[in-house]
Amino acid sequence: MAFIADSVLDLALATLDTNLDRVDITNAEATTYTEATSTFSLGNAVTSTGAPTNGDTDGRKVVVAAIVGASVGTTDTASHWAGTDGTAVLYVTNTLAASQAVTSGNTWDLAAADVTIRDAA
Repeated sequence: MAFIADSVLDLALATLDTNLDRVDITNAEATTYTEATSTFSLGNAVTSTGAPTNGDTDGRKVVVAAIVGASVGTTDTASHWAGTDGTAVLYVTNTLAASQAVTSGNTWDLAAADVTIRDAA
């Protein structure tokens, strides 16, 4: 059976805890920092991430804090969110629970989101 110590997983997740400062809602899944924060971005907000804890099923996770009342900058349909350091690095992307039309000048919310690294199988 494969095994990876929690401390190894925590080192990876600690990078998010320390550096993930910005979340953008996007109209497509970003694969680069520029896509996340410019090309596909419909709006962004400053956020924080907690320290690593046990995952819900196994492994380890961090929780990206909920965002409430962030401004929409571009009218389109939001389908994903992206977490970055706000300067150069795209750390994580995920789909929204459901795509949603957003309108420039309105606000958007995002529930707290888990980022999990599962145990070795």
